[in-house]
Amino acid sequence: MSARRRLPLAVSALAAVGLLFVAVPIVALLIRVPWSDLGSLFGSNVVTDALRLSLIASVLATLTAALLGIPLAIALARGTFRGKSIVRGFVLLPLVLPPVVGGAALLFALGRRGVIGEPLESLTGVVLPFSLWGVVVAVTFVAMPFVVITTEAALRGLGGRHEAAAATLGASRSTVLRRVTLPMIAPSILAGLVLTWARALGEFGATITFAGNLGGRTQTLPLAVFVALEQDRDAAVAISLVMVIISLAVLIGLRDRWWGSW
Repeated sequence: MSARRRLPLAVSALAAVGLLFVAVPIVALLIRVPWSDLGSLFGSNVVTDALRLSLIASVLATLTAALLGIPLAIALARGTFRGKSIVRGFVLLPLVLPPVVGGAALLFALGRRGVIGEPLESLTGVVLPFSLWGVVVAVTFVAMPFVVITTEAALRGLGGRHEAAAATLGASRSTVLRRVTLPMIAPSILAGLVLTWARALGEFGATITFAGNLGGRTQTLPLAVFVALEQDRDAAVAISLVMVIISLAVLIGLRDRWWGSW
């Protein structure tokens, strides 16, 4: 059995190089961490404000993604309508679209002179760019595809036997969805939401383009790292350490559910 599992030497060598390629920069970051000064660095106003804003925005983005993304996933997995592949393409586009381009698109749509932003401001006085809600919109736009893709994959892999049985017993479609379908795919939905939260927490390009980089107002953790790299390297490394720990914890914790949902 062990002989059959042994990899070819070339594959093992290239895999080792690939591992080093992604691991060495992280190790280099850890080497530069000013461990003795972490307490004072984490207690600075810049770090605490950025952390608070990042947590608020990422949680609100996750809730918004759940509210909009789960119905989208259900429609894509179970609905029958023309242009479904085009709809799926638009929904998942932020996964491959450069975040700065996404931020620019949001600016043209929801900015003060945007297609929706201008009438929204004139009717309600609400201005999204350079505000907390602008941060929420930006990170939701980038992160929502994660909950869509995991939920849709779970629905497509779900056998219809239990749902058919519930329908045979007289349950309505909404009851079947609420009492049978969603509970059965709940682990995949949870995995998608956690990934959505982690992606929202680490978003940079769309945020700085659409919401700006205002300290205490729209400056999230990634933006704080960007500024600190030019002003205070130790603070930049400390904030980066927080992001690395969070990201690694999410990936390790969801390894089985994430890969298993595809």
